[in-house]
Parts: sequence; structure tokens; C-alpha cells
Amino acid sequence: MKKILIVLLIFLVLLAGGILAAAGIVKKLGSPVSSAAADDGTKIRIEIPNGMSVSGAASLLVENQLIRNEKLFYYTARYPQLKAFLYGKGEDKPFILRSGIYYISPSMNIAQIQEELSSGQQEYIKVAIPEGLTISKIAAELEEKRICPAKEFINWCRNPNTAAAYGIQGETVEGFLFPDTYYLTAGMEASAVADIMLKNFFEKISSIPTLAAMNQADLYQAVILASIVEREYRVEDEAPLIASVFKNRLRRNIGLYSCATVEYILTEIEGRPHPERILIEDTKIDSPYNTYKWAGLPPGPISNPGLVALRASADTPKTNYYFFQVVDPAAGRHVFTTNFEEHIESHSLYTKKSGR
Repeated sequence: MKKILIVLLIFLVLLAGGILAAAGIVKKLGSPVSSAAADDGTKIRIEIPNGMSVSGAASLLVENQLIRNEKLFYYTARYPQLKAFLYGKGEDKPFILRSGIYYISPSMNIAQIQEELSSGQQEYIKVAIPEGLTISKIAAELEEKRICPAKEFINWCRNPNTAAAYGIQGETVEGFLFPDTYYLTAGMEASAVADIMLKNFFEKISSIPTLAAMNQADLYQAVILASIVEREYRVEDEAPLIASVFKNRLRRNIGLYSCATVEYILTEIEGRPHPERILIEDTKIDSPYNTYKWAGLPPGPISNPGLVALRASADTPKTNYYFFQVVDPAAGRHVFTTNFEEHIESHSLYTKKSGR
């Protein structure tokens, strides 16, 4: 009997030693890749996209040499009790992996990394959208910054249902994506990005009483005009005068003769590169956007205007001007005239660059 007890005691000692050894190995696997003493402040950028699994995140962390063992990461995430045993925390706080951009230090242990990945912190990306860009050019900028795919943004913005949802009378939301500096995050839904820009538009025009008081139909016409003014003016104080020229011509049913509308046909409808000059043959293109061929406003906006052009379109001064032309291309200055004879003396066709 005594011998049996001794054998049992030895077995228990060996078992306990094995458990302790195993626990030591597990703790070693869950320890930071780099010691706190060796930490030089380096952090690794980790992107957790929507829908990524815990196993996927564990593999990503191993790949970036931020943890030693992905299975241990998975099981401590799944079983808070194990995390509590190893790190003294986490039993009452289940792990939830949240999408976002994280900066992880190699000196962090698994529990600290999981706490970080549960925070859902975001890295905001600064996106500056200048005045006068079109939907397609904004989309290209968003894709370049890794915000959302250009095709998805274009498709959503050109969907008539989208325009209808925001009370926009046209077939697309062209003209209503307000140019501004936005702080966005990688991997956003195209609809969410456009929603921010569209809401910003309606918020911004509330500062222009004339626009804010317009019904949907009148607002749409004002935005069409502003989108042309945006692409024509270079100097801010000339925007209202350019708007007055166009309104005078509209009242008399004279073609607007806007180079910007022809440029829109060439670049957005026909997909050509931005022209250095508008040629005579370009002004003969058969398109409802060709204001050299047809009187009145085109069927929709040709750009997304900013506040200067929107104010010029809404609160236009009364003038006798029917023509304007560039006199100083470097400075962007125009001369404004009341009759064709004055205008023809130094006629020249220039286009305003659209930022791309």
C-alpha cells in the first residue's frame, strides 16, 4: 500500500510539473515578440477590414511578427477565462474584433493587442476635393486614396434613385457633391462617402438665403448654371459677372457659348483627355450639352461647384454684358463686353484646367 501511495505521489508531482511546464510554454507563446526594454517605439500599421475573422486577424499578426502563435491568439479571444489565467484580465470582457486601422507595437502582449483591436479606432485620411471636379474625377481621387472603388462611387452617384432620394431633379447627383476637405477612412462604402458630400452641400447652401429658399426645380437650374460658372471663372470677383453674362443670354434665348460645356462633352461623355484648346470643330458636336449648338442650359450640371460659383448663380448682379473673353491667361482675367463687335476684336478660346 505504501508503495502505491509513493508511486501515486510521484505521478502527481510529474503531472503538476508537466502542467507547470505547459503553462510556461503557453505563457512564453503569449508574451510580446519584443521586450519592453528593447522597444524603440516602432509600431506596425495593421488594417482590419469589415468581415475579417479572428483567425484571419491572428494570421495577419503573425505575418507582421506581432504575435508568436496564432492559435493562442484565437483561443484567448474565444475563451476569456484563458486570457484571465494568462494575463489576469479579460474573463468578463469578451473579445470583439472591430474593423479599422491600428498601430501595434511588438512589445504588446496578446491581451494588449486584443484590447487595441476591440477599440475600433480609425485612421482618418485627408481628402481635398477642389471646386469644379466631376463625379468621375472625384471617384478617381477617392480610389487613389483607398477610400472606395471609383466604379462603385460612379455607379452610385449616377443612379437616378440616388438623386431622387436627395430631392435632386436630375438623373445623377452631379453638381451636388460639395467640394471640401474631408476626413474619411479606408474601405468606406461608396454610398456613405457620397452621403457625406451631399449632406455637406445642403448644409452649405443654407448660408445662401436665395438658394435655400428655392424649390427643387429652381435649385437644380441654379446648380447647372453654377457648375458652368465654376468651370469658366478663374478670379473670384469675376464669377458674378460671368453669371450675369449667361443669365442675360438665357433671357434672350442666345446660346451660352461656354467652352466648359464642350470640354465636358469631350472629357466626360467621349472620354478624351482634357484639351488645351477648344477647336472650332469641337463646337459643332451634336450634344445637348453643347451650348454653342443649342440655346439654354444643358440638361445637367457639368461639375461640382463651390460657394463662389453658387453665390454668383444665386445672387447675380444686373449688367449689360453679353460676352466675355480671356485677356490675361496667366492671371485668369477676362474682359466683359456688351456687343459682338467688341468681343470679336480679340476673340480667343481657353479652357480652365479641372485639377486632373
